[in-house]
Amino acid sequence: MSAVTSYTIQVPVHGRYLFRMPEGEVCAPLLAGFHGYGETAEDEMARLVAIGGSSGWCLCAIEALHPFRTPKGLSGASWMTSEDRDLRIAENVRYVDEVVSSLLDSGRVNGRMVLHGFSQGAGMACRAAVLGRHAVAAVMLLGGDIPPELERLERMRMVQLARGSRDPIYAEERFMCDAGRLSDAGVYCSSVTYTGGHGAVEEYYRSAGAFLGDL
Repeated sequence: MSAVTSYTIQVPVHGRYLFRMPEGEVCAPLLAGFHGYGETAEDEMARLVAIGGSSGWCLCAIEALHPFRTPKGLSGASWMTSEDRDLRIAENVRYVDEVVSSLLDSGRVNGRMVLHGFSQGAGMACRAAVLGRHAVAAVMLLGGDIPPELERLERMRMVQLARGSRDPIYAEERFMCDAGRLSDAGVYCSSVTYTGGHGAVEEYYRSAGAFLGDL
């Protein structure tokens, strides 16, 4: 028998995102967010809304392209799979580029954009900033690391790097390593450690609001 060969083929898929205009329906800067593993766009939108000062921004929560059912039977999605990793990264970056382009073409957002990522979504925010075609003003990372293979970190421009003091997933060593990588790349980095675990608390939302307000 001949050997079995694996192939890939590209097909169109539909992605889902949530969008909220600020009061007054004015053209405003964009704060786009990426949820964690097993979450949905609703989870990330709730985080964006909770950040102090975000009411003056257009908010966009982008949902990952790989839906699944969690062990608890809930709907969730994932940004990455272990197979065909490079293809998945390229697809995700292209997907985010199309979402942002659509919003810019609509005239509802201006050209200023900040990306926010939680847990697995932190890596997606980094990839969108570094590999995507739209420039960012800053990136906000919560409970997730910078992908080790990424170069050209200077494209992230300004970064808030945040971790809960009891976070078992985003280890302190990884947190410190990421801060060092940003410093070596000449990127301004605001490192924040708050009291908590793997997730956002009020202390985090206050610091995130202060960072957003300083931009």
